[in-house]
Amino acid sequence: MSTPRTIRVVAAVLEQGGKYLITQRRATAVLPLMWEFPGGRVEEGETDVQALKREVKHRLGADIEAGKLISFVSHPYEHYVVDLFLYECTLVSEKLEPRAVSAFKWVASAEFDQYPFTPADEASMNKLLGVS
Repeated sequence: MSTPRTIRVVAAVLEQGGKYLITQRRATAVLPLMWEFPGGRVEEGETDVQALKREVKHRLGADIEAGKLISFVSHPYEHYVVDLFLYECTLVSEKLEPRAVSAFKWVASAEFDQYPFTPADEASMNKLLGVS
């Protein structure tokens, strides 16, 4: 049996006024219409910070400053493993637009359970919130 490939993914935890920015995957994406922290795959030769900035710009048209790594989870899916690295980030540009996502929302952590999150994001949220 072959070892499943590992995909390195980065996500931005952006907080304003006690609410966190989450994005909804497109209907045509893998795990369609599920919610996640904004981010994406780290490409070959790219640093986590470069990937974070590129992905948030691509998905929301926004610029960010990446801060410290706050969480890491490794989640096995059927055909691959996702290593998800969550970074504390700051929004530099005020304007957000859903460019490569279905939608985005600012939600309080107490409202997270109202949104179906991807399994890797859910695992990292539980770790962040101290829920096991």
